Amino acid sequence: MPPIVSEPSHTPLPGGASPANEPIVPSPAPEALASSASGSSLEAPPQTLPAKAWLIGAGVVGALSVAALTLAVFSQQRIKLLEQELVRRQQESQGQSVEARALAKQAQESSTAIETKVGLLEARVAETALQRSQLEDLIQQLSRSRDENVLADVEAAIRVAIQQTAITGSAEPLAGAMRQSEERLARLNQPRVERVRRALARDIDRVKAVAVGDIASLTIKLDEAVRMVDELPLLSQPERRPPAVAASRPGGRSSSGPSAGGASDESVWWQSVRNGWAVATDRIAAEVRSLVRVTRIEQPEAMLVTPEQGWFLRENLKLRLLNARLALLSRQYDTVQSDLRDAQASLDRYFDRSSRRVTTTADLIRQVAQLARQVSVPRPDETLAAIAATQAGR
Repeated sequence: MPPIVSEPSHTPLPGGASPANEPIVPSPAPEALASSASGSSLEAPPQTLPAKAWLIGAGVVGALSVAALTLAVFSQQRIKLLEQELVRRQQESQGQSVEARALAKQAQESSTAIETKVGLLEARVAETALQRSQLEDLIQQLSRSRDENVLADVEAAIRVAIQQTAITGSAEPLAGAMRQSEERLARLNQPRVERVRRALARDIDRVKAVAVGDIASLTIKLDEAVRMVDELPLLSQPERRPPAVAASRPGGRSSSGPSAGGASDESVWWQSVRNGWAVATDRIAAEVRSLVRVTRIEQPEAMLVTPEQGWFLRENLKLRLLNARLALLSRQYDTVQSDLRDAQASLDRYFDRSSRRVTTTADLIRQVAQLARQVSVPRPDETLAAIAATQAGR
């Protein structure tokens, strides 16, 4: 067992200096101590840290604490400053947002007022432009010569007549307007408008050459035919004709006149009796002849029409004629021709064609069928071209 070396005790001097008279004994190395400690069963007592190390550690810890405390204080102050800055900026942003809203509202009101003013200005500008155009038209009309005014009126009248012709389907409005225009140009008697007069004459001849039926007159004829349908006699119900009154015989003498040959009163009385008997005989014969009537009927089913069927037959004929009238007004000429053919066939089959009323109705239907055809009215293009050339001064 190695000997235990004890370190001599000494009192440290202030400032950590050792006394000068004490020899410095070197302390064994830690490795030697560890090896010696491991070889012996007795452990060495723990050595205490030097006071200087404790002081240095305490100083370091204190300095670190003071630095940490200072840093915390500075951080807390900085956080407070940042919070104050954030609150200030938030208040400023709120104020700016309120101001921006007020400015936006004011800008919106200003834009609305500006739009209203712009609308009023545009309306005034449009009104001014309209007044200007009207004034220019008036100045242009005043600056025109008499010939130009007449030509402009003639052109306007012809164009209006073309539209009326297209609407009514009749050439009469166009022909009338062209005749009036020709008379007006003839009264003007200017060499400049002779070209227009010649073109008018040629266009009038072309319009007259086209046989266009007047729609108004055709509808009147159809209305008359519809009105006469109820009075038309059927083959199964012939109308009763009044008996013909026999005229006095040519050789008879009047009973009130004087006797030519000085005949006696008895001869005059006998003559009056003979005349009366002849008249009565003629009347009886006419009545007997009216009782028996012989007629050739090509359609046997026409004699089998009952009075109720006759009423329906008349109503169907009316409907045919009314449909033809509507088709005529709407310029559907194929439908007009079809309805009129059916109406004419009904008249020929079921009605008494020897009656004057039936003949008149058939003539009206035939006239409408002949005139109700699709005919294009020629346009007065030559006249319009002549008017344009004359106004242009060519």
